Amino acid sequence: MKLKKYEGYFYILPWLVGLLVFTAYPFIASFVLSFTDYNLQSSPNFIALGNYKKMFETELFKTSIKTTFIYVFVTVPLKLTFALFIAYILNFKLKAVNFFRTAYYLPSILGGSVAIAVLWRFLFADSGLINIIIGVFGADPISWLGNPKYAIFTISLLRVWQFGSPMVIFLAALKNIPESLYEAARIDGAPKTSIFFRITLPLITPIVFFNFIMQLVQAFQEFNGPYIITGGGPLRSTYLFPLYIYDNAFKYFRMGYGSALAWFLFIIIMIFTMITFKSEKYWVHYDGGDE
Repeated sequence: MKLKKYEGYFYILPWLVGLLVFTAYPFIASFVLSFTDYNLQSSPNFIALGNYKKMFETELFKTSIKTTFIYVFVTVPLKLTFALFIAYILNFKLKAVNFFRTAYYLPSILGGSVAIAVLWRFLFADSGLINIIIGVFGADPISWLGNPKYAIFTISLLRVWQFGSPMVIFLAALKNIPESLYEAARIDGAPKTSIFFRITLPLITPIVFFNFIMQLVQAFQEFNGPYIITGGGPLRSTYLFPLYIYDNAFKYFRMGYGSALAWFLFIIIMIFTMITFKSEKYWVHYDGGDE
């Protein structure tokens, strides 16, 4: 009988072991290593804030941070806008609507894969399908991946294309809006734009808030697309901060410096998340009113 009260702990033991071994321990270990000079071949050498001081003195660090901010501030708003726009259209009773919902959701499943990133690279190659289509209209081919001005646009477009997950969440939120509100607005003669901005959008702001947080965190950690499509080039124009972390930690085996960079990224994400939560009371509405 004494063991019975601990029975629940045995059921969660596999999860608990996984949490401690694969999450908690690496989390703490990386924080400790961020204050050391460690290259996997010798014992960690404590250097206090040396790694953090070094990163702010490195030009490549500043370049990767700037590129990451551009990438995040471009992709997150565009992705959420497309997701909401498509969800709004699919909320109407259209023919074959289930097919279109599935078709728009598929990129979110496939978009993060290596195969799709390789396909994207071939599509936007100098002799790729996109330039072939442009050539049909008599335009000159564009160096999508070789020109720094277009390269960041190309990898950003891949992330925007993966709008399926936030779209499904937006669609679920739109279906929960009472039809009676729309009927009352139509009887009063309200135009469609007014209905959207005064009824639809305010009622789904909690979902907009949730999707914004999720997409913001994911965008700051983007790695697969830029790494496979451009490798950070040309001229470091797509060299996002996760690529900088990867190169230092796993290419040059600067594990201590890489850990410090990872913690810096964690702090950046935490700051932006906190700012978003602080702004919540000004634009997010629950139960039809402000909290």
